[in-house]
Amino acid sequence: MHISQLDWAIIIIYFIFSFAISFYFSKKAGKDTSNFFLSGRNLPWWIAGTSMVATTFAADTPLAVTELVSKNGIAGNWLWWNMVFGGMLTVFFFARLWRRANILTDAEFVDIRYEGKPAKFLRGFRAVYIGILMNAIVIAWVNLAMVKILKVMFPDLTIFGLHEIHILGITFSAHLIYVGLMMFFVAIYSSMSGLMGVSITDSFQFVMAMTGSIALAYYAVKHIGGIDGLKDSLSQQKWIFDFIPDISSKDTLVQTSQESSNGVLKLSLTALFTYLGVQWWASWYPGAEPGGGGYIAQRMMSAKDEKHSLFATLWFNIAHYALRPWPWILAAMVALVLYPQATDKGATYVMLIRDLLPSGLLGLMLAAFFAAYMSTIASQTVWGTSYIVNDLFKPFIKPG
Repeated sequence: MHISQLDWAIIIIYFIFSFAISFYFSKKAGKDTSNFFLSGRNLPWWIAGTSMVATTFAADTPLAVTELVSKNGIAGNWLWWNMVFGGMLTVFFFARLWRRANILTDAEFVDIRYEGKPAKFLRGFRAVYIGILMNAIVIAWVNLAMVKILKVMFPDLTIFGLHEIHILGITFSAHLIYVGLMMFFVAIYSSMSGLMGVSITDSFQFVMAMTGSIALAYYAVKHIGGIDGLKDSLSQQKWIFDFIPDISSKDTLVQTSQESSNGVLKLSLTALFTYLGVQWWASWYPGAEPGGGGYIAQRMMSAKDEKHSLFATLWFNIAHYALRPWPWILAAMVALVLYPQATDKGATYVMLIRDLLPSGLLGLMLAAFFAAYMSTIASQTVWGTSYIVNDLFKPFIKPG
């Protein structure tokens, strides 16, 4: 793989443009907490909705979809597609209510719904548990995916001529250090511009990320002779193309084929009931739980009005479940053909970028991965900070 000057130019322009957007909105963000954390409640639906999609499009997302497809085919995506039930419930029943509540975070809703010391404790507990602990876990796995991407794309990466640095007995690889520097860059621009700048930057980053994903899918499928070539190459694994999981009466939650460790996703009746009847409302995940929550609720509360809140959430669910995954799924199928012996199936998505994309598009795709990473980290940072400031600092540390 050779990264040309054109590729580097695209990557550098991307970073400059992202920082310029944040700098432009920095003056508006500092007026008060509502302006910083909710953009003054003035986001149009297409910005708020696209920001939702960009936040859930992290560097690890196409890698995770690639792993699902390699193991259980297209049907494997129903392990997360089932969450669309909660998402659509949010659209038509809760999006307007979040905007109408006139609060800063979803944790603050606890003080509206309940009262007394138990309500205050629950609000503070959610601020610590979700805003700090859960947020740290999400940021960690996104960073881990970015390290994996850099290791595939730049296996000989060094910093100050060293492949790794040892500090206090802890080894830090050059890849991890560069990801840390990137996270620091994101922290700077997100702290400057607040949610308005983050949302505008998210929208720009989402367009870049989707353009890169579609380009990769096109070149990957073209490389093996188009859709017909893809079908012929996977003729011995036709289960990969099955859209619906195989429903079994056996009382095992999730099964694979009898012939190997891979095969079309098989669900027992118990598992089917769990996913369709329980999982979508009993789990916590912003945008999937009924009523939204987290950074999805933050975008709904930042919309211009209730109508914009509804349309933003509708656009998010359409893009998140129906549009965004298909370029990844096509690329994942090609990766199965080109790298059948790979043990890390998620990394094969990055191998396609390394091996198939020409100069220019390679830089675009690398910038797209940086965009996916940065949009998620920026949103997690602003969202987590809103919990700490609004639901921990104000009520408990400096009330009034």
